[in-house]
Amino acid sequence: MNNQHTDENITKWDKVILPDIRDLHTIEVYQAHGGYKALQKALQLKPDEVTEEVKKSNLRGRGGACFPTGLKWTFMPRQSTKPKYLCVNGDESEPGTFKDREIFERNPHLLIEGTLIASYAMGITTSYIYIRGEYGKWIRMVDKALAEAYAAGFVGQNICGTNFSVNIYTHKGAGAYICGEESALMNSIEGQRGYPRVKPPFPAQNGLWGCPTTINNVETVANVPIILNKGWEWYSKVGAPKHPGPILVGVSGHVKKPGVYEMPTGEPLLEIIYKHAGGIPGDKAIKAVIPGGSSTMILRGEQLEGVRMDADSLKAAGSSVGTAGLIVMDEDADLISVIARIAEFYYRESCGQCTPCREGTGWLWKILKRFESGEGKLEDIDLLMDIANNIEGNTICALGDAAAWPVQSMIRRFRDEFEKRAVQTGKIREVAVA
Repeated sequence: MNNQHTDENITKWDKVILPDIRDLHTIEVYQAHGGYKALQKALQLKPDEVTEEVKKSNLRGRGGACFPTGLKWTFMPRQSTKPKYLCVNGDESEPGTFKDREIFERNPHLLIEGTLIASYAMGITTSYIYIRGEYGKWIRMVDKALAEAYAAGFVGQNICGTNFSVNIYTHKGAGAYICGEESALMNSIEGQRGYPRVKPPFPAQNGLWGCPTTINNVETVANVPIILNKGWEWYSKVGAPKHPGPILVGVSGHVKKPGVYEMPTGEPLLEIIYKHAGGIPGDKAIKAVIPGGSSTMILRGEQLEGVRMDADSLKAAGSSVGTAGLIVMDEDADLISVIARIAEFYYRESCGQCTPCREGTGWLWKILKRFESGEGKLEDIDLLMDIANNIEGNTICALGDAAAWPVQSMIRRFRDEFEKRAVQTGKIREVAVA
C-alpha cells in the first residue's frame, strides 16, 4: 500500500494526557497548569455525584477489556464493615504495549490525582499503584511524585481541609505477566504467588485480604481528572461515540516513527500508521498489523481500510482494541517467526495453574517452531487450531485466550504462510499465495 496519507490532514488534537509541557512531572509545574483542581472540584461533590460524572462520560477501561469505568465503580459497596481498596494496574507487560510508562514519566501527578478522585468516589482509604517490576526508573519517578503530593497535603490525612483521607502506595511487581490479571495482581500485593483466582466471588465483594476492591488501569485512572475538569459532556463527545475520550496508541514494528501518540478514539488505523508514525520504511506494503498488543487478533494489510482505533470498529473487523498497542509488519515480515515468538511468550508466562494453558501453550510453541524450521506438516495446521480452540474459554483467567487468539487469527488470515512452510514428502511444499 502506498503512502497516500499526508501530514497536513492530521487531526488537530490538544493533548490532555501527555501535553507538551516541560517538567510537567514536577508538582510545581503540574499545579501551575491546573493540577489538583479536579480533586478540589470532586471534593465539593458527593462521592456518588463523582461516580455519576464518570458514568455519564462513558469512559471505558483502557487496559484491554473496555468495561465502563463508572459502572465498575458502582459495584463497590457504599457501606462496608471491612476496609475498601483501589488497585491501579500498571503491570504493563504485554508485547507491543508501552503507554502507561509514558504517564509514569511525563505526567505522574495526573495519575495520582485520578487515584485520589477514584478513591474519594468509592470511599476508599488505601490505594495501591502496582507497577511492572522491570520499570525501575518509572517506579522511582512515581515514588518521587507521590512524595511531593504527600508534602503538599494532597495525599494523607484530611486532604484539602476535608474529612477525606487516603494513603497511596506503589507496589513493585516481580516481572510476571500473569500479575496483570486483576486477581493475580491482588495475590501479588498480598505477598502470595501470582495465581489468578476463580470467580465468583468478584473483587468488588472479595478482593484484597477478602475486602472490597476495585482494579483500574493506569491510563483509565489518568482520564478521571480530565472528566472532572472539562465535564462529562465534553468528554463524551471526543472521538468514537460509544468509546469516547483520548487514547494513547503505542505504535511499533515496521514504521518510521515508532512511539506513543495521543489522539481521540476512532482514528483510522491507516492514518495512525502513515500520518502519526510516518509510514513504512522503504514505502513497502503493509502485510499485517496486530492492533491492540500481542494478544489481539491479527489483521491483513488489505483489511485495514476503514478500520478505526476504537472497540466497536475493531470488533467488527475481527479483532479488538486491547491496549491500543499497534504492531505493524511490512511485506517482508516472516509471520511464522512472529507467531512462534508470541506463542513462546505466553508459554513462558503461563502460571501453570490450568492444564489447558500449561500444556497447550507449550504444545503450540513446539509445533510453531517446527514450522519456523521448515519441519511442520500440513496436518499440523489443523492441529494448531484444535489445540488453540481447546485452550480458549477453558482457563481461570484470560491468559489462555490471549495465547489462543493470535494463533487462531494467524491461521485463519494467513493459512498460505503455513502451507508454504509445510513439509510434504520430505520437501518444502510451495503453494501460491491466494
